[in-house]
Amino acid sequence: MTQISIKDQIKKLVDLQKIDAEIYNVNTGLTEKPALIEELKKKFESTKAHLNGLEEKFKSIQLKRKELELEMKAREDEIIKANTQLTQLKTNKEYQIKLNEIASIKADKSIIEEKILLSYDEADAIQSEIGKEKVAVGAGEKQYLARKKEIEDEIKLMEDRLSVLESQRKQQLPCVDRTLLNRYEKVLAHKDGLGIVPLSGSSCGGCHMNVPTQTINAIKMHDQLIECEICQRIMYLEDDL
Repeated sequence: MTQISIKDQIKKLVDLQKIDAEIYNVNTGLTEKPALIEELKKKFESTKAHLNGLEEKFKSIQLKRKELELEMKAREDEIIKANTQLTQLKTNKEYQIKLNEIASIKADKSIIEEKILLSYDEADAIQSEIGKEKVAVGAGEKQYLARKKEIEDEIKLMEDRLSVLESQRKQQLPCVDRTLLNRYEKVLAHKDGLGIVPLSGSSCGGCHMNVPTQTINAIKMHDQLIECEICQRIMYLEDDL
């Protein structure tokens, strides 16, 4: 049975790790990019919602004005009717009561007229705001669609790059001992895309915790894969490769 060179296998795992690290980063981007599009969409939709709210308010003002105008017409009709009734009254008391009634109706009519005039002012102000908001929404939509297209293009490039990386990975796999590969991939799956890391001085390149001298010496022996006691990532010395 052919003796496995741990040092040679570590080199192959390091080469594989470079591919896997990029695969992890690309997959992370492919997860984050759609969320970014959704965030942009929600932001744009909130702008549209504000415009829709203004338009609904404008419609509400118009509807209320029509109701007031109908109410004012009813008061005018009441005044006409009351004036007609004046000619039919026989006593001064009845006449005075009717005059007071007409005055009250006219007072109500004046209040309604004031409300109608105010509604025109309010409608003009809302309409002006709607005009400005439509311009803002139009500009916002262009920005949203442009940025969305950029992100979608980035996603396509990432997907293409991922296909290339996965192909490169498949080419590398036969070069790595199956048992060692299984150990590496088990760590890789749970450690943010880092299964094998170099020592940084006397610290693990993954979790940055101090590595005992005895462990460093064991790494230098190249007779087995050595894992960090803290994060379980496989460790190696760059200068030894």
